[in-house]
Amino acid sequence: MYIVIIGCGRMGSLLANRLSKQGESIVVVDKNESAFENLSAEFSGFHILGDGAEVDVLKQAKIEKADVVLATTKEDNLNLMIAQIAKEIFGVHKVLVRLFDTKREEIFSTFHIESISPTRIAVDEFLKKINLKGS
Repeated sequence: MYIVIIGCGRMGSLLANRLSKQGESIVVVDKNESAFENLSAEFSGFHILGDGAEVDVLKQAKIEKADVVLATTKEDNLNLMIAQIAKEIFGVHKVLVRLFDTKREEIFSTFHIESISPTRIAVDEFLKKINLKGS
């Protein structure tokens, strides 16, 4: 698979490293050059310095060829914008975004954007550990 990851922080770099190790073709985009230091020495993909919400940067990443786009920045609104650009302008079918504010899940769903909420996952895990059901 060809996967474009926007955001090379803790989550984006961990995803990039693991997917690269599995043999997937990975391109990581981040606006901070120091973020690429999070990539392992074994990372075999490419990285692009730039704003993942800019169409020219996404073209440089060859997003139109992507099987999957993962928006993993720390900003929910930016992740939504990246997802919309990937889907609407470049026709990427599988787009997943990191979502911190669980109140926004319905909004993302309205735009047919799949989201993964580390906050919700953590809460569910805490509840499991203390043997309570999630709500």
